[in-house]
Amino acid sequence: MSPLSDLSQRLLNAWHERAIALKAASFAVVGLVNSAVDFGVFSFAYYYLGLRIIVANVLAWSVAVTGSYVMNSLTTFARESGRALSLKAYVGFAASQFAGLIANTATVYIASFFMEVWMGKVLAIGASFLVNFSLSHFVVFRKGPGAARNER
Repeated sequence: MSPLSDLSQRLLNAWHERAIALKAASFAVVGLVNSAVDFGVFSFAYYYLGLRIIVANVLAWSVAVTGSYVMNSLTTFARESGRALSLKAYVGFAASQFAGLIANTATVYIASFFMEVWMGKVLAIGASFLVNFSLSHFVVFRKGPGAARNER
C-alpha cells in the first residue's frame, strides 16, 4: 500500500471512530493550558530576566512543548502511548509542534494580504491546531500494527 493510500485509509478509519472528537477536545484543552504556559514563561523571561525576544520565545516554546507532550501522552493519547514517555516520541511531538508553528506563521502572513491581521491570526490558530492535532494523532501517537481496536 502506498504511503498516501495508507494515510487516507487511516484518516477514513479515524473519522469513523467516535473517540476522535473527544481527543480533539482534550488536545484543545491541553493546547489552551500550554498557551498560558508559553505566555507566562515568555513574559517572565523577557520582562524579569531581560532575555531578548527570540531567546525568551524559544525558551517559552521549549517549556510549553515539553508540557504539552507530557500532558498529551498521559491524557489525550494515553491509549496510543501506553501512558509512557519516550525520547523518540518527544522528538516526534516537538517536530510536529514546530510544523504547527510554521503553519501558524505562514497562515497569518498570507491572510494579512486579504484581511485584518487579527482575523488572520484567528485563522492561523485554527490552522496550527489542525496541523498539530493531525500530526500527533496520525504520526506521533498512532496505533501500532498490532494494537487492538477501540472497544465499543
